[in-house]
Amino acid sequence: MSSIPEVVAINTFREAVRDRVLYNLVFFALMMIGAAILVGQISIGIERLVIINLGLSAISIFGLLMAVFIGVGLVYKEIEKRTLYSLLAKPIRRWQFLTGKYAGLLLTLTVNTALMTLGLGAALFYVGRPLIRADASILVAAYFILLELALVTAIALFFSCFSSPMLSALFTLGIYITGVFAQDIRAFGDLTHNGPLRATTRILYYLVPNFHNFNVIALAAHGEAIALSLVLQNTLYALLYVALVLIASSAVFSRRNLK
Repeated sequence: MSSIPEVVAINTFREAVRDRVLYNLVFFALMMIGAAILVGQISIGIERLVIINLGLSAISIFGLLMAVFIGVGLVYKEIEKRTLYSLLAKPIRRWQFLTGKYAGLLLTLTVNTALMTLGLGAALFYVGRPLIRADASILVAAYFILLELALVTAIALFFSCFSSPMLSALFTLGIYITGVFAQDIRAFGDLTHNGPLRATTRILYYLVPNFHNFNVIALAAHGEAIALSLVLQNTLYALLYVALVLIASSAVFSRRNLK
């Protein structure tokens, strides 16, 4: 017998699959991979580098758009359609609803990331580039992108618990951009002699997710091996951060007056 979060997750996955925006994003991602093939054919000698760079970048960008613009509406859409009230009237707790919504979108992102990664592999095969052992780093890079999307989805869901979709998208993108440049922000604060500024940059560094550690596209493009320790570190970091954000989301949503 399926649990309540599983039922909500499956329904969320079905809704996302029926969403035309999701299909459009996948279509444009495949178009970008097709463009990578063309550019790779023009760039004699560096086909692999160009195709992997553009392909993984396409997966990351379009995955980010899905996570943000679908994630920020997970709760708001249910409230607007008033379907949330009928759901909560049943023996379902709010944290179960949120967990199911998160799992459903994450499942959608996982399927699409896998399909686009297969598309990238097909692009390499199409230009006559046989897959080699070093290409395993491409799978690791795609896995890191998925971990990154898991973090973004959790953050988008958190803001959707108490804010409008537009503000939630802005907040989520703001945190994402800050997380990408977290190390640079901290380095800038350390260079200054301003105590409060240095403290602020350090707080930001430890508070926002450090997305910089998930970006190994350049390593994958050059066929360099990615350390197992980094894989374990990023996995544990993402799991812990997502768990904390989901707990915070449940705490906020459980106190929200939906009347």
